[in-house]
Amino acid sequence: MAAMECLRDIGLDKECLRLATNGMNMMHTRWAYSMAGEEYARIHSWGHDPKRKGDYETASPCDPVDLPQSILEPILVRYATLKGFRCRFDTTFIEFTQDEEGVTSTLCDTLTGVEYKIRSKYLFGADGARSEVFRQAELPLDVRPDQGLAFNVHLKADLSNYMQYRTGNLHWLLQHDQEHPLFGWACIARMVKPWDEWLFIVLPERGKELECDPTNEEWLGRIKEFIGDDSIHTEILGVSKWRINDVVAGSFSKDRVFCLGDALHRHPPSNGLGSNTCIQDAYNLAWKVGYVLKGHASPSLLETYTTERQPVARNVVTRANQSFRHHGPVWAALGVTLPTPEQRTQALHELTLPSAKGRARRAALQAAIEETEHEYHALGTEMGQFYQSSAIYTMDEKTSFYSPEVIAQDPDLVLTRGTYPGCRLPHVWLNNAIPVERISTIDLAGRGAFTILTGIGGEGWKEAAKQVSNELGVKINAYSIGFRQDYEDVYFDWARVRHVDETGCVLVRPDRFVSWRCNEVLGDGPRCAAKIREVMQSVLSQSA
Repeated sequence: MAAMECLRDIGLDKECLRLATNGMNMMHTRWAYSMAGEEYARIHSWGHDPKRKGDYETASPCDPVDLPQSILEPILVRYATLKGFRCRFDTTFIEFTQDEEGVTSTLCDTLTGVEYKIRSKYLFGADGARSEVFRQAELPLDVRPDQGLAFNVHLKADLSNYMQYRTGNLHWLLQHDQEHPLFGWACIARMVKPWDEWLFIVLPERGKELECDPTNEEWLGRIKEFIGDDSIHTEILGVSKWRINDVVAGSFSKDRVFCLGDALHRHPPSNGLGSNTCIQDAYNLAWKVGYVLKGHASPSLLETYTTERQPVARNVVTRANQSFRHHGPVWAALGVTLPTPEQRTQALHELTLPSAKGRARRAALQAAIEETEHEYHALGTEMGQFYQSSAIYTMDEKTSFYSPEVIAQDPDLVLTRGTYPGCRLPHVWLNNAIPVERISTIDLAGRGAFTILTGIGGEGWKEAAKQVSNELGVKINAYSIGFRQDYEDVYFDWARVRHVDETGCVLVRPDRFVSWRCNEVLGDGPRCAAKIREVMQSVLSQSA
C-alpha cells in the first residue's frame, strides 16, 4: 500500500490497479502437497484476515494488489517517456567520474558498440543487485551469511480449474513421500497472472546447491510433480538462480552519486517488500533532489536520504530473512525435513493421531503457521516507517515517539498511526458539508508541495503558510479540517489521530511524512509565520 501511495501521487495508481491482480486473488497463503493435491494448512494474507481487515482499511486509501515487476516496469517506462525522459535500452553503463559540479557517465550502445558520455548534476544507480554504480562508488556493504540458493522457474500452466477453493498468490509445495532431486526439494508457487502464469521458486537440497545443474527435461518433470496433474500443458519460459541474501549498504550515496533499490538492499521475497522498498527509496529521494536543483534547499538535505532510508532498509532485510527462517518450524511440524520418505510419511501421519505425539505436532504446526503472520500481515513493517533526521523537526516535542504504548506493540504487525514528526501522515477519509466524492488526507498532501493541516481556530496558520511560501519560494498548501471547514472530518477520525488541538497544525513534507507539528495556534499571524519559517528553513537545511 505504501508503494501504491507513491504511484498515486503521480496519478499512476489507476493504471496499476487496472493491470494488477486484485486483493481477492491474494486471499491466502497455503502449504500443500501439490497445486492439485491435498492441503496441509493455510493462513489469511495481505489484510484478508477478518481480525485485520480494519487495520488495513484504516492504514491507506490504497489496497494491496499483486503487480509483478514485469507488468509494473512498462507502466513506469511509458510514464517517464511521456514526461520527457529518454529511456535508452540496449545500453550498458561503463563508468562514472565526478567533480564539484556534476557527474560524467560513460555508456555503451550495445547494438553499435559506440561509447558516449552524459553529463549530469547527479547520478542515480538503480541498476539492481549487481549494480555497477554501487561497485564503483565503493559504498560500504553489510553482508551477513545468506540462506543458500534458489531457482526461479517462470512458466505457463493454466491452473484455473484448481483455484476456486485454493485462492491465493503464494503456495508452498512440500512432498513428503518421495525422494526428491537435489535441485527440487521444495517449491513456492507464486502467481504472476491468475491463473495461467506462474513463478515457481524452487529450493534445492541445503548444502547441495553446487551439485545442481538440471536439464530442461528434469525441470519440466519436477514442475509437473509440483503441479500434480500431468494433463495440464506446462511451458517453461525461463530459469534463473539467485542467492537468498542478507545484505544492506551502510551508506546510500557518495557525493553526487546515489544508489536505490536492490543495489542497496538484497533479501528474499518474503513479505513482498522488494519493489515496494525500491519505490519508496525513490519517493524519499526525488523531492529532495528536486528542491536542491530548484535552489529551495541546501545540498546537505540530500544527506538525509541515507539517514532516513538506511534504517528502513536494514529493518526490511532483517524482516524478510526472519520470515524465511520462520518457515523452518512449519517444515519441522510437517516432518518434511526428516531424511527419509518413510520418516516423513510417519511424521505427517502423526498429525492425525489422538496421541501425545499427535497433539504436540498439531500444536507445533498451529504455532508455526501463526508465526508466519509476521510475513503475511506485517502491516507495521510495510507502512510504519519512522524517520529521524535533520529534515524532521522535533524540537517542540515533549515526549518520544517510542512511548510505552508503542514499545508494548509488535512493531512488525501493528501500525502506529499518528502525527508525531517522522511518521507517515495518517490516512483519514474526509468530505464536504454537502457530500461529494470522499478524499483522503493523503491526497491533500504530496505532489511536490509541503502541506499544513489545521482546524477550527487555526486560520493564522493558513495565512502564515501563504506568507512563508511567498518568502521562500516553496509551495505550501494549507487546509483546515473540521465542522464547516475546507474539509469535514465526517467520521471524527482526524480528531482521533491528529494528536494536536483544533487550533494546532501539522506540517507534511512532499513525501507525505510529518515534518513538524504544533499543538495550538501561536497567537497572532506574525508569530505563526515566524515559527513556520524557522521550521521550513531547518527542514530544508537553509540558513536563517
